[in-house]
Amino acid sequence: MFGETNLTINKEQKTALLTGASRGIGHATVKRFNADGWRVLTCSRQAFDERCPFPGGKENHIQVDLSDPKQTIAAAEEIKSKLNGKLHALINNAGISPKLADAGRMNTLNTDLHVWGQVFHVNFFAPVILARALKHELAATKAAIVNVTSIASSRVHPFAGAAYATSKAALAALTREMAHDYGPMGVRVNAIVPGEIETNILSEGTDEIVQNLALRRLGQPYEIADAIHFLCSDASSYITGTEVHINGGQHI
Repeated sequence: MFGETNLTINKEQKTALLTGASRGIGHATVKRFNADGWRVLTCSRQAFDERCPFPGGKENHIQVDLSDPKQTIAAAEEIKSKLNGKLHALINNAGISPKLADAGRMNTLNTDLHVWGQVFHVNFFAPVILARALKHELAATKAAIVNVTSIASSRVHPFAGAAYATSKAALAALTREMAHDYGPMGVRVNAIVPGEIETNILSEGTDEIVQNLALRRLGQPYEIADAIHFLCSDASSYITGTEVHINGGQHI
């Protein structure tokens, strides 16, 4: 040996972009990634909440209504300006599921075409716009994209509306197409498929569904966040084009 050299290894802080960050699964995901040292850029319709405890939260927040494609395109440019040419994860979590005035299910007969457009812009087209706009930043890190679909994408659900269900089914198909197209860049694209998760948007009567689940309980937002984190980590480096069902056995 010719002596010892003290080497300091500077670990690059990873950056994630998360839509639908203000509550439920989105908020739990921010907490999970923040706990692991990630910088998280958050997108939501709401302005930044000053009660947010995460460092740099205000500077990393983008207020955008994803149902408006012009706003989404503008937000993509704002996001690019906040990145140093690198993005390690894109998590398309935002989703809307409108109900009738009496909280009833919106089906193919009673859903206004304007509502169909709103739902698809948020649930389907926003992921397309963001992924395309940020493809160079994603490719620079051989990043991961995670699309959040729904158990309603594969069956008629008693509460989720037709526009929501079909938009999530389209997002599942988009996941496969994106995995094919982004794969040569080294970018992995997967989807998670949540079932009944305990958030404040659950519909009355969900308890009847839970009685028939294999695990007989609701899922927790942190359980979805953990799965998203896994799909964005090196532990899933050879997984792409996959849907991960997280529903307590609802699909069996």
